[in-house]
Amino acid sequence: MNMDTVMNYIQSYGHFMIFLFMFFGIVGIPAPEESLVFFIGVLIAQHRMAAVSSASWALLGVFAGMIFAYAGGRLVGYPLLNKFGKYIGVTRERWEKAKHKLENNVNRTILFGFYMPGIRQISPYLAGIANVGVIRFVILSAIGSILWIVPFLLAGFFIGRTFNINPDYVPFIGLLFLAVFIVYVLVKWLRKRKKKRKRL
Repeated sequence: MNMDTVMNYIQSYGHFMIFLFMFFGIVGIPAPEESLVFFIGVLIAQHRMAAVSSASWALLGVFAGMIFAYAGGRLVGYPLLNKFGKYIGVTRERWEKAKHKLENNVNRTILFGFYMPGIRQISPYLAGIANVGVIRFVILSAIGSILWIVPFLLAGFFIGRTFNINPDYVPFIGLLFLAVFIVYVLVKWLRKRKKKRKRL
């Protein structure tokens, strides 16, 4: 689905479509989440969308998706993912990777799992299955949603004010920001690992 199609849906059906795209992206149905948020930032810079309402609907969609997936994991458990995971892109490899990350650090996985496609779809289900406390999950999801949405929104806004962005290139820009974040996390992890080795 390209950005022109997404924009047509938003123009036809209103800001609620932003909510739906973000919600579906979190629960596992393919949607261009990062690209959409970046594009919204560009449109806000061009005065084609309202900043507060657009950002609010995006945040609400992400948060609602997290709560829905968490409830599914908590109420139905592993059989839900085992039976329907293949339909929403949850492979056994992704499941095992997310499970390992969550077991090692619940807070970090929920907060920063948003930046990793696959992990962000599985982590709320897994948190529900692992019976992570409701209040704890709600707080982490709310903070994580903000930490994920706001940087992409601001990036789109400031770049949209500086350059004339072609909508066809927006998905690639979203992927670029994702790649930069992954490289940053990897470098930080390698430095931390190197320091540990020196201590030993």
